[in-house]
Amino acid sequence: MDFKSGTLYVVATPIGNLEDISLRAVNVLKDSDLCAAEDTRISKKLFNHYSIKTRLVSFHKFSENSKYSYFIKALQRGLDVSLISDAGTPLISDPGFPLVKRAAELNLKIVPIPGPSSILSSLSISGFPLDKFSFFGFPPRKSSLKKLFFEYLR
Repeated sequence: MDFKSGTLYVVATPIGNLEDISLRAVNVLKDSDLCAAEDTRISKKLFNHYSIKTRLVSFHKFSENSKYSYFIKALQRGLDVSLISDAGTPLISDPGFPLVKRAAELNLKIVPIPGPSSILSSLSISGFPLDKFSFFGFPPRKSSLKKLFFEYLR
């Protein structure tokens, strides 16, 4: 009996306008068995808009370290799992790293479904030369930590 694991899809979602999603992303979300979502309340709006019935499971920065094994087990059982963030491409300052890292370590199939990225969208209209750039995450909200962040970058 051949063992076939499921596929982990890393799916980019709209940044603000629900129509800024690819047809491929909608189809992958519809065909997935489970969806790991940063905030199910936000994701439900997208799912309702496109009549996506896939089960949403909460997977945010406070639960990703305790929940990623749930999704790994689902993948190992042959289920397809989509990973989405609230907006844009997962893992770019969003949850998901432990899940993707472990899936890669286990040689499970991981497929990116490209789409919106707030970083690239902002850069594309910034007027800055874009032949190279660095991303250090988003600055902390707390002013004392924000000051340290910018001092580090300087």
